[in-house]
Amino acid sequence: MSAAQARQSGNTTYLELSQENGSAHKFYEVTVEGTSVSVRYGRIGVDGQRQTSSFPTVEKAQAAAAKKITEKVRKGYAPAIRGQRAARSVTRRQVTSAPSTARATAPVLWRFRTGASAFGIHVDEDRCWVGNQHGDVYNLSHDGEVLAHYSLPDGVKCLVADDFWIYAGCDDGRVYDLSAKVPFAAYDIASEVDIFWLDIHAGVLNVSDRSGGLTVIDHEDELQWSRNSSGEHGWMVRADGRAVYHGHGDGVTAYAADGARQLWHTRTSGDVLFGWQEEDAVYAGTARQVVQRLAKSTGVVEASYRCDAAVYSCATSPGGRYVFAGDSASSVYCFTADGTRLWKLGTGGGSALSMQYLDDRLYLVSTDGSLACVDASEAAIKAAQSGTVPVAADIKLAAALPTYAPLTTAASVATVSAVPSAGGGVVVECFEQGGRVRVRVVSEGYEPSWNVQFPRAIRQPGERYVVDALHSSEGGFYRVRGEIRRLV
Repeated sequence: MSAAQARQSGNTTYLELSQENGSAHKFYEVTVEGTSVSVRYGRIGVDGQRQTSSFPTVEKAQAAAAKKITEKVRKGYAPAIRGQRAARSVTRRQVTSAPSTARATAPVLWRFRTGASAFGIHVDEDRCWVGNQHGDVYNLSHDGEVLAHYSLPDGVKCLVADDFWIYAGCDDGRVYDLSAKVPFAAYDIASEVDIFWLDIHAGVLNVSDRSGGLTVIDHEDELQWSRNSSGEHGWMVRADGRAVYHGHGDGVTAYAADGARQLWHTRTSGDVLFGWQEEDAVYAGTARQVVQRLAKSTGVVEASYRCDAAVYSCATSPGGRYVFAGDSASSVYCFTADGTRLWKLGTGGGSALSMQYLDDRLYLVSTDGSLACVDASEAAIKAAQSGTVPVAADIKLAAALPTYAPLTTAASVATVSAVPSAGGGVVVECFEQGGRVRVRVVSEGYEPSWNVQFPRAIRQPGERYVVDALHSSEGGFYRVRGEIRRLV
């Protein structure tokens, strides 16, 4: 099919790439208005991202549009009628939450209500992050002060960290980098998988999905390898430099980091509903009321941690000294490394769908959409077991809280007219290579062969940008820190 055969409405050409097996489900729309060419693209059923470019003449604008359409047609896109095809379904995790049977409630120091059920959590030395199914991500201090609000286009499946970069995996099929001053889509996997969970290691994205598939994508959003495990509903994926650990309905399967072979497979006691990892072990929380610790080297089950209901989440203190679990009956547990239960307490706010431990505090996100900070110190737990708990502070949003939305067009980026002086920023350049627009460093002092992980929504060949800073990453590429400005 030629570009001329593409379906047009006035000056707009609308194409879709959709396959019945679900491996692709996206659209591409080009509109020419005088010397301006606008492109809209994304997953069928959503508004998508937009880019607008200007050209010296009408003829050059039309030629540029024709080139874009031709490239898409060659890749299998075909003319379509907008709205005729239903949006690709998105799987929301269905959970139930019963009241806790524990006789005492956990010592919650503060609680922040996000307004929707929340799965995403990340806690580091500096701050806490929580993301909910409305697409809201909040950044808080360890004392509960809300510092920033990120408004993403769709529900947040999970939050993960790679060094000090924070990523949010969303129902729109994109993974957003929240580490720059304004968030941007770093990976686009909408057409490939129905995301259940993800992990990132050294810039390599590992995605587990509804059908039990595992997809591995590099920092340039290019597929590295994929596998189908023996079970469905992959609610666990963890990765390190040696392997990727995939938890699903039939247990946990480990694959070599390069995807060359399966290392081991272990059937767990029930479907895997959550996963955690330490240096030498992975932890699988299961539907049959148990967390199991598996050796990374062999897959052997080294210990089991018995709860009283299906396990929705788990975490450990450093080195696995203590193991924590949250169940479907709004309870949270603590065990010693060998499996001895130390305590069980009610959460006071629904079942914990995700959790993380740091410095004697256990952070939980729950079915009622709350992020709660629990004092997990020995003294606080003993007091709670005897019925003495602090009054939890109810955290409120500040009236002037800044809200950040992702970059969607070049027009939304601030501009500068001069190359910065030494120490004032780094210049990067968009260029075309192998049919893709990539980004490389122009400023001196950087490895010229390395590419930059950069917002796709603002990439145009020949465009130059100034970023506050670039940091090198394992795997041979740079990541952006700070503000992005277009050099004009």
